[in-house]
Amino acid sequence: NKMFGTVVVGVGIAGLARIRDLMNPMPSSPSEHLKLFGFVSRRSFGNINEAKQISLEDALRSKEIHAAFISTENRSHEETIRMFLEAGKHVLVEYPMALSAKAAHELWEMAEQKDKVLHVEHIELLTEEYKQLKKEVAGKDLVKGTLHFTGSVLDENKAGFPAFSGIARLTWLIDLFGDLTVTSATREKQKDKNYSRMTVHFQTANKKPLTWIEERGPGMRREKKINFCFTSGCLENFPQAPRSAVGLFMQDQNLFAKKLLGQVSKEELAAEKWRILRCLDLAEVIQQHCEQPEKICS
Repeated sequence: NKMFGTVVVGVGIAGLARIRDLMNPMPSSPSEHLKLFGFVSRRSFGNINEAKQISLEDALRSKEIHAAFISTENRSHEETIRMFLEAGKHVLVEYPMALSAKAAHELWEMAEQKDKVLHVEHIELLTEEYKQLKKEVAGKDLVKGTLHFTGSVLDENKAGFPAFSGIARLTWLIDLFGDLTVTSATREKQKDKNYSRMTVHFQTANKKPLTWIEERGPGMRREKKINFCFTSGCLENFPQAPRSAVGLFMQDQNLFAKKLLGQVSKEELAAEKWRILRCLDLAEVIQQHCEQPEKICS
């Protein structure tokens, strides 16, 4: 009947969803073992619903708080994870866990040394749409594929380079098609129009081409388009999927609680660690490709 005291750090959209779900856990779910002690924010709120605001120092010091839910902007994830791990707390963090591969590997090592759970939220793998897509793709031989994402403008100073801020798409590709190698990556920016388009070409282990396009500009609709061609035919639309009865953040929270309770197998944990760190390694390779100075042709 073990209980884990928790704190939510950051109260944007995700942080507020975390507070809501921690205060209303699913009956008979692992989340019933999590107890919210409060939230930390740079802004002054007092209380949100019945959750009370506490200082970062108190959250780090408190013996009653065993785990932190980090929902701050991407840029500050690394530092915040480090502080809570150093204070001996378990950590759940929104993706991406850091904006460099080196930092991610260091943080993971630190969590292992301190015997703490470091859980990186990947709700994009928990959507019904994605679960159906994964079933549809399973066992098929890929010939070539494209995943094209569009969305509104992000502040890169806060969100990081598009290969990191868009790591949800990279995670899909790795989860669907296994390990990938970057063959080339370019980025087009139109500063006056606040427009950006990153195009990445990968190869699968079977030397099949995959393309990821991350495109952002003012007023662009948030949308994903797929075109995956297999020896048996092409998939151009997402399969129909029912709505899930359980919200995405709640599903993720239950998974974190299961890890705290020791209910996730070593094999699953190892596979997840590989996927998360591999995606961050690839994100860094993509950034390096895109930031190379243009080769001057004589």
